[in-house]
Amino acid sequence: MSSAELRQPERITSRESLGAARRIVVKIGSSSLTDERGRLDQRRIEQIADTAAALARRGTELVIVSSGAIAAALGPLGLPERPTEVELQQAAASVGQALLAGAWSSALGAHGLITGQVLLTESDVIRPETYRNVRSALEALLALGTVPVVNENDTTATHEIRFGDNDRLAALVAQLLGADALYLLTDVDALYTAPPREPGAQRISQVDDVARLAGVSIGSVGSKVGTGGWSPSSRRPSSPSPPALPP
Repeated sequence: MSSAELRQPERITSRESLGAARRIVVKIGSSSLTDERGRLDQRRIEQIADTAAALARRGTELVIVSSGAIAAALGPLGLPERPTEVELQQAAASVGQALLAGAWSSALGAHGLITGQVLLTESDVIRPETYRNVRSALEALLALGTVPVVNENDTTATHEIRFGDNDRLAALVAQLLGADALYLLTDVDALYTAPPREPGAQRISQVDDVARLAGVSIGSVGSKVGTGGWSPSSRRPSSPSPPALPP
């Protein structure tokens, strides 16, 4: 397929039709990749790599949007927790990106899969002058049979490093690649009307219309190692993305 052509995704509308997905984007939050101390957990990465390998064997193209760069650097740099100063976050991200890329390369390499690191900011997949270049590079990586591992370029993107944007970045990557499905892996089992620990919080099993989210109140930070959560994403305008699926 020419890089100028936008792939048309399969119509995925239920769990039962997920088997038809041939190109998927999976976003993995820091809390899903770290241990109880907030350090990068190679065992968790290997478990995800096992699933990725199974998908690859059946011919599914996979793009991983991985958080965890700063978490990966905490131990090696002797930092007790995620730093709050922007310059220290940038330094930790610089060290952690190399460690995170190595962890994915090792875990997926055990299955004979080659990874390619792609560092982006939101503007890279929105600005017309860079949008096509990003799509062409990702299409080339997929055509070569590799697994692109995407993360935000937190070392230089000060706005993103403060607010966290991998959920939105994953949606934009899925859109530009014409992905059939987008998965957001977190440490919460579903979307709720309020933080799950609060009395009266109700599980939202499926979202077919963003209007259904009116009045939903969820905290902005989901864990001590990441910057994700509901508020950063929900405050931004919605982006076109693959069809809504049950969590």
